[in-house]
Amino acid sequence: MLFREISLAEPARLNTRLYDRFTELYEKDRVRKTHHFAGRFENIYLQASDIPDISTLLDVMKQQAAQLLGIPMATLKVGFWFNAMDAGQRTSLHHHDENDELLSAVYYIRVPENSGDLILHDAGNTVRIQPQEGKLVMFAPDVLHEVTPHLGSGLRLSVAMNVGPMEDQSPVS
Repeated sequence: MLFREISLAEPARLNTRLYDRFTELYEKDRVRKTHHFAGRFENIYLQASDIPDISTLLDVMKQQAAQLLGIPMATLKVGFWFNAMDAGQRTSLHHHDENDELLSAVYYIRVPENSGDLILHDAGNTVRIQPQEGKLVMFAPDVLHEVTPHLGSGLRLSVAMNVGPMEDQSPVS
C-alpha cells in the first residue's frame, strides 16, 4: 500500500492560524459545502486566497508527494478541502480515485481526545491511524478509507488533499 505518515515540526502556530481562519469563514456565503451525509457536510471548500496560511501546508504536501512519487514538484498541483466533525459524527467509506489524482492525504489541525481514527482499507489489509495535531498522512487515492465516530467533545478539524498533475507541464515560477 502506498502510504506515509510525517509530523510537521512545531505545528501549533500553523494549526492555530488555520483553525481561527476556518472558524471565522465557516458561515460565510463564499464557503462551498458538499457531500451532506448524516447531518453534516463532509467537504468544506475555502479559497486559498481566503486562508493564506494554507500555502505552508500545500507546499509541504507538494514536496512530500514529489519525493514519494518520484516526480518533479513543479509538475504537481494540490487541491484541498476541510473536514469538520462535531461529537457523534463520522466520515463514510469512500476513495478519491475519480479524476487525475496521484496521491491523497489528510492533515490534522484540531484533534480532541477520542475524535475518531482514520481507517485505510486496501486489498484485505486494514491500517488504523490515530490522528494527532500536526500529522500528515498520505496514501494512494484508490484506497478506501473512513473515519470512525467522533466520541469526544469539541470540533475535530482536518484538511484533506489530493495531488494531481499540473495541466501545463512547464515549470512553475
